[in-house]
Amino acid sequence: MAVAIAASSVGLHFIADNGVKASEKPICSAPILKASSGIGPVKPFYILRKGRLSSSGTTLVPRARPITDVEDGNQGDTDTIPTPIVIIDQDSDPDATIVEITFGDRLGALLDTMNALKNLGLNVVKANVFLDSSGKHNKFSITKADTGRKVEEPELLEAIRLTIINNLIEYHPESSAQLALGAAFGLVPPKEQVDVDIATHINVTPDGPDRSLLYVETADRPGLLVDLVKIITDINIAVESGEFDTEGLLAKAKFHVSYKGKAIIKPLEQVLANSLRYFLRRPTTEESSF
Repeated sequence: MAVAIAASSVGLHFIADNGVKASEKPICSAPILKASSGIGPVKPFYILRKGRLSSSGTTLVPRARPITDVEDGNQGDTDTIPTPIVIIDQDSDPDATIVEITFGDRLGALLDTMNALKNLGLNVVKANVFLDSSGKHNKFSITKADTGRKVEEPELLEAIRLTIINNLIEYHPESSAQLALGAAFGLVPPKEQVDVDIATHINVTPDGPDRSLLYVETADRPGLLVDLVKIITDINIAVESGEFDTEGLLAKAKFHVSYKGKAIIKPLEQVLANSLRYFLRRPTTEESSF
């Protein structure tokens, strides 16, 4: 899912508790869910601005409820479990954050997920469901309930990712072993751990005269989106927009970045890549990131 959002445990917990399990619905496209109220203020760290970001004290952490009956214990034993994908797309729509969720053909209507997003102070203004060879795709257009604008705070984007993954694990427990975050709040952790040194790839390329494109692929973990933006802005590089994908055990991020309104020059590209690589490959991370 390209919203999967990390478990930086900073004290606030959101759990979808509407008691309704998502069920299969016909393919549809319709406006749904308007939230009139949301959570308290989220610390306003905007991706468009340069500055220091902190992953502690702001990220919202959902926790999955215990599930005792996983489809009679047989689901996933007789067929191949697809790779869960959550995509958070900040580029496609200037007015809304686009979230896409894919889990083969197993996803229902995801009403529980939409209700959980509403509890974060968000409006799901449009939802589309479509099928292709890779399975059923659920795509949401999300705005902030208080402003009607797209989400720009890294902490809230991470909370969206965590909320979606939390609900995916809750209503599709078999996905837990397919997701890196299954080890954080799922029933079954992944059978294999990703070698961070091998999995981490960083690349910076020109993206016109005024910005560069930063691509990061690494082992997923809670709090990753917030921490990536923090590292980038700590060296005075502006993050303008981008896309954050959670694909099973991996996270893949694309950020449009600039330095003083211009594309990043080669020496600064190396500084950026080295800073990210050093942080991502450390054997341990700060407790504030969880």
